[in-house]
Amino acid sequence: MYYNGDMRMMAEALENLDELRKALGELWPVAKGSLSLVRKPCVRPNCKACASGERHPVWLFSFRQAGRRRCMYVPAQLVPTLRRAIENGRKLEALMVDAGAALVRERRDEGAPPPRECAVKC
Repeated sequence: MYYNGDMRMMAEALENLDELRKALGELWPVAKGSLSLVRKPCVRPNCKACASGERHPVWLFSFRQAGRRRCMYVPAQLVPTLRRAIENGRKLEALMVDAGAALVRERRDEGAPPPRECAVKC
């Protein structure tokens, strides 16, 4: 399936969870985080770029792991792939948000028993 538009509109257009599962399979590679170009000093004592204040451009991938923020250096040749993965990750998150409603509609139509009442006033 190819879709070039708003992900929420795509999720609403999906008629059932099978189509949603297919759409999720097409979102590879995926990543959650951000990509930044920063300038860092190097370890060479007489570096002209560092002495002038220009420093060296470096790509960093920032993400959360076990509740902690982590960063990794990214080789320049991997940047396009990682950008696509981050974009796909955002699309995947949007689809996951909409998947809950699709799941309820599908199961409700199958005749699943209604949920029990909550003992605590919600």
